[in-house]
Amino acid sequence: VTDNLFGDIITDEAGAISGGIGLAASANIDASRTNPSMFEPVHGSAPDIAGQGIADPTAAILSGAMMLRHLGREDDAARIERAVEADVANRGDAPMVTAEVGDRIAKAVAEA
Repeated sequence: VTDNLFGDIITDEAGAISGGIGLAASANIDASRTNPSMFEPVHGSAPDIAGQGIADPTAAILSGAMMLRHLGREDDAARIERAVEADVANRGDAPMVTAEVGDRIAKAVAEA
């Protein structure tokens, strides 16, 4: 638990260590569950690459898995995480296309 400035620094560093901020999901969780919790990628909106189809949607997808787990949907969260793990393991060096990554992961989740 920390304030926003240090939280941003820590999450950016952790994202870099784990393979990039495009892979880093995050959550602001109210443990008391009296207020809503928020789930989002560590990275920002990336306006410099908006509309180019090169943003990695993985962190957004993993944030959804975190939300599902928080809501008690463990099996659904695990299915998403397995699909993401398989996709990341098989990406290779080809340039990333946002929609293709999202479609591959969505298909893997649906077929799981």
